[in-house]
Amino acid sequence: MTLFAAVYLGVINLATFAIFGLDKAAAADKVNRGRSRVPERVLLTLAALGGSPGALLARPVFRHKTRKQPFGAWLTLIVFLQGAAIVVGAAIWRTRL
Repeated sequence: MTLFAAVYLGVINLATFAIFGLDKAAAADKVNRGRSRVPERVLLTLAALGGSPGALLARPVFRHKTRKQPFGAWLTLIVFLQGAAIVVGAAIWRTRL
């Protein structure tokens, strides 16, 4: 189970990071304006599914979605909720030892 979780989190974070990069490339493409962008909802969903570290790392690396609101607020909320879930889960797990 732990191995599955580690592999899953690694894959989802790499995918999230890569998709942020692809969206930045599409946004910066001056020649091919018809290139499709990744909807913000998809980026936030990837973060909510466990890719928030990849999303947080991709923002400054690609300089993408750093000033965009409410995107930044939603991403911050997702990270906060995931952190709270980890704390609660750890507390429950600890009481069962």
